[in-house]
Parts: sequence; structure tokens; C-alpha cells
Amino acid sequence: MFKRLSGKSLAALLLLSAAASAYSAPKTVLVLGDSLSAEYGLSRGTGWVALAEQKLKQNNIDAVVVNASVSGETTSGGRSRLPALLTKYKPDLVVIELGANDGLRGLPVPAAEANLRAMSDAASKADAKVMLIGMRMPPNYGRDYADKFFAMYGALSKDIKAPLVPFMLDGVADKPQLFQADRLHPLAEAHPTILANIWPTLQKTIKAK
Repeated sequence: MFKRLSGKSLAALLLLSAAASAYSAPKTVLVLGDSLSAEYGLSRGTGWVALAEQKLKQNNIDAVVVNASVSGETTSGGRSRLPALLTKYKPDLVVIELGANDGLRGLPVPAAEANLRAMSDAASKADAKVMLIGMRMPPNYGRDYADKFFAMYGALSKDIKAPLVPFMLDGVADKPQLFQADRLHPLAEAHPTILANIWPTLQKTIKAK
């Protein structure tokens, strides 16, 4: 005969069951980026986002990756698209890889920062953690602008307490042979290096959520 559970015991059992279900549910990672994350000029499945999803599986991290990146996207565009994406996918983690197109157009750094901050606020209100991926501008955009642009990511990440990958193209940007003919978009063979720059922060952040 089974022992009848008291009201308190039954409630505790239900709570444990709910906690176990929540723990086993796959986490959703939303990547909001530009062409560097949207596999511009590449075969599908060869960009760093697809490689990251494979690596998550290889490391037994139960996560679904949604790549909502759009070529040519600016921080303003990402800010306008994010609310609908949060509602649709209910992500646990939002990886924001935006700003390069703002910089290439010479847009004001404070405007990009305001957009990134607004995206972080929206994600936080949706109970999603935020991770930032930074970018550097080529030296021909002027030392002052390039320095302010790069420093913006570090200052913002500290202010909003979001993990940061300082420069996703570290080890790639200085190798012309790793770029497509436009000299802006990395070839597929560069994306494992890009993932290597991003993976330690991504792994730590998704496990902490």
C-alpha cells in the first residue's frame, strides 16, 4: 500500500517536480547581430553562430540557438526588432552583436550606446540575460572615433553588468587572407577563430543563467 501524502508533502513534491522540469528544459539563446553573424557570403551552417550551436551540443549544454541576425543591421534596427523577438522566442540569453554598421557609417557613438542600453533594458525586463560582443573600427576612421567606439562596449558592459567579448575578430582582422573579396566579411575558415573568441564567455554565461 502507498502511504498517503500530507498536503505539505504533496506540495513539496510538486515543487520539486516543477523545479526538475525547469532545470531540464532547454535554454534559448537569441543572437541579434549583423552580417558577421548572419553568414553573409557563406554556406549555411558555416558561420560562428551555427558552430556555437554545435559546440553547445558537444558540451552537453541543452540549448536552442535562434539566429535573428540581419545583414546591414544597425543598433537602431536591432532595437526596433528586439521586442517582437523577445515575445516570440522568450530567450534565456540575448547575445547582442551590433554596432559595426553604426561605426562604418560614422554614426555618433552615444547613439549606438543608447540603443545597446535600450536593448539590454528590454531583455532584462523579459527576464533574459544579456551578453555583448564588441567591435573595433579600422584605423582609417580616425583614431579618436575608433578609440571611443571600442571603449563604449567596455564601459557599457560594466554599467549594465553584462558579459563582454571585447573584439570578435581578434586573430582575424589582421589577416587579409581570411576575408572575402569585400575585405569586410570573414571567410568560413575564419569563423572557428571567431567562435574561439566568443565561446568562453558564451559557455560561462549560458551555464550561469
